[in-house]
Amino acid sequence: MLDGKTQVIPIVSADDDMPQGGAMPDVLPILTLRSSVLFPGAITPITVGREKSMKLVRDVEQNGGMLGALLQKEAEVENPGPEDLYSVGTAARILKVLEMPNGNLTVILHGVDKFEIREFLTSDPFFKASVRPLKDLAPEKSNVELEALVESVKEIALKIVGQSGHIPQEATFAIKNIDSRRGIINFISSNLDLPDTDRQALLEAPGLIARARKLLEILVRELQLIELKNEIQSKVKEDIDQQQREYFLQQQMRTIQDELGGNPSEREVDELREKAESKQWSDSVKELFYKELGKLDRMNPAVAEYSVQMNYLQLMLELPWNETTKDNLDLKRAKRRLDKDHFGLDDVKDRILEHLAVLKLKGDLKSPILCLYGPPGVGKTSLGRSVAASLDRKFGRISLGGMHDEAEIRGHRRTYIGAMPGRIIQTIRRAGSSNPVIILDEIDKVGQSNHGDPASALLEVLDPEQNSTFHDNYLDTEYDLSKVLFIATANNVGNISSALRDRMEMINVSGYLLEEKIEIVKRHLLPKQLEAHGVRADQLKLGKRTIEKIVAEYTRESGVRTLDKLIAKIVRYRAKEIGMEEAYETEILPAMVEKILGVPRYLNEIYEGNRHVGVVTGLAWTEVGGDILYIESSLNRGKGNLILTGNLGEVMKESASIALGWVRAHADQLGIDPKLFEENDIHIHVPEGAIPKDGPSAGITMVTALASVFTGRRVQARYAMTGETTLRGKVLPVGGVKEKILAAKRAGITNIILSAENRKDIEDIKAEYVKGLTFHYVETLDDVLRLALV
Repeated sequence: MLDGKTQVIPIVSADDDMPQGGAMPDVLPILTLRSSVLFPGAITPITVGREKSMKLVRDVEQNGGMLGALLQKEAEVENPGPEDLYSVGTAARILKVLEMPNGNLTVILHGVDKFEIREFLTSDPFFKASVRPLKDLAPEKSNVELEALVESVKEIALKIVGQSGHIPQEATFAIKNIDSRRGIINFISSNLDLPDTDRQALLEAPGLIARARKLLEILVRELQLIELKNEIQSKVKEDIDQQQREYFLQQQMRTIQDELGGNPSEREVDELREKAESKQWSDSVKELFYKELGKLDRMNPAVAEYSVQMNYLQLMLELPWNETTKDNLDLKRAKRRLDKDHFGLDDVKDRILEHLAVLKLKGDLKSPILCLYGPPGVGKTSLGRSVAASLDRKFGRISLGGMHDEAEIRGHRRTYIGAMPGRIIQTIRRAGSSNPVIILDEIDKVGQSNHGDPASALLEVLDPEQNSTFHDNYLDTEYDLSKVLFIATANNVGNISSALRDRMEMINVSGYLLEEKIEIVKRHLLPKQLEAHGVRADQLKLGKRTIEKIVAEYTRESGVRTLDKLIAKIVRYRAKEIGMEEAYETEILPAMVEKILGVPRYLNEIYEGNRHVGVVTGLAWTEVGGDILYIESSLNRGKGNLILTGNLGEVMKESASIALGWVRAHADQLGIDPKLFEENDIHIHVPEGAIPKDGPSAGITMVTALASVFTGRRVQARYAMTGETTLRGKVLPVGGVKEKILAAKRAGITNIILSAENRKDIEDIKAEYVKGLTFHYVETLDDVLRLALV
């Protein structure tokens, strides 16, 4: 209850449109304020401590009248001059002066109206200045914009009070109960915790609407800051609470575990220590392991790094440091095992047996780095498993096809989340020995990206001089790969970088011949499919002519993958007959193949005879073996142009030009009328125009065809030829001789002309494969024509 002695001071003036207090004098004593802005209509307590300011307050209190309140630009200035003050302030009356125990005064001021400094008149004993009143432009009471601004300001101010921890909740009551539009704007401007620059900007705003807009802008900003600060504090508090909760739970778990008989993490460390005692590692690796084990022992099991460290130490223990399997050095046994698993591939088998022989004599030898290259399906990958079995070594395979990240070879550093060792180290860990046979499959298909070049990382792996100190980023120490027998496989050697190719011993695994495929079916494919389908050997037999028909008419490949599928289809057909209890013949005859496998997909070229002039039989090499190739030539009335058809490549076109040039140059020797070259167009055609053809090996065949058509002499019956030629008439050797010779034999050819330098290739072919063929070795084109033309 209030009595007569109590003085009530309102917080804002009652009038909405005009502050009360009378007219403003032209000259006002100026009270400088460090950090507070007085607004018209607002009642604000000000603490006064400077001597000048205290004199001013006592003088105004004693004589009555008004004072001018001006804000300093810099609060740190102790004795401000006119240049240190803003030019716009508020005229005020003193409502109450309170003496404070420390000698300062607390003055309660009632803001009357704004003013602007015209001129400072004196500074002693305090500032006095002539001023010009500034009236706030007040809109009509029914102004909709102002009403909306005032409501928005109130709403946001209440949110700030609610979310801010240092504004008294009583402010909410005051904001809700002030009806004056000017009063609520000035009250909020005075009492909310805003920077002095913002308060001064609000005071200087020209009119109530401008001040309300400015205030709304500032309040929105302050609300966003408060919300962000509260969100950060809440998040930090949740994290701290979660950490404390986990800490207390860990402590409780540790206590329970101690009661039950020990800590699992301590037992894990002890187990690692026990396993380490039996490892055969070097002093440097041993020192590294125990150093890392010490880190694990000091680590809290709850932290994420604990599992990373545990995985690293387990890898070190699982790797076979200096642990090797003993090689079986029985060369005869190794040869029997290699021959049993693979037919042919003599070069590869010989190289493995050579390595074993030296190992047997010397006792120690760095493993060779072999690269088997050749067409798909010839057994390059499966050969690695046979090599491992013949040596009694462990086997591992790494597929390099499509690999584009260097870390797949070298591993990731442990600082990365989800880091793993490289594929080399992982394969050795799985193998369980330091001297396994590792197949690097499809080394020609390694990719490259912004993650590095895996092919470059392989340079260290495949260099016998470097791989004894191979560094894996995850393992972070050296590992000896010199005992590993690496066997790389590739289809296209041209895709392998020269530096990588130089580090490997290249062994060509050529495609199988028809005769070899027949043996492979008998020895390997048919027994495998019979076992896989539950058919006994006495229930199905395939004769040589039947297998030859399958290979020749249903496959076009260097390897035996498609052939394996066809054999499986035949075995399934027999399994169905047995299952349905149908009558059947044990042996599949050639006539029955078409019923089981359908219409033949391919037809081999058969020698067509020598009835026509200008037609010569050549020999060609393809990816799926050899074939015969006809070169046709004719003369047509014209101007001596050379016409080439049959989808020929650049090299083959050059061979045709060389052939025509040689024949033209030796026209007299061949008995050719030179006018024939000028009066006729020469047309050379190679049949099967849909198939691209290229290479120099048809050179002597084209010369023979042109000589035949110009001289009118036919080619000898059942003759075929292959060889490159020069303008001087020299016959050069060509490749793919083995495949070409066997294709000629299949086509019914009996005589073959080829370069004398290809004699060594013929000697490499088994005698039974070339039985019935006569070879004519030539050095010049004169030799060729003497043999070939009738």
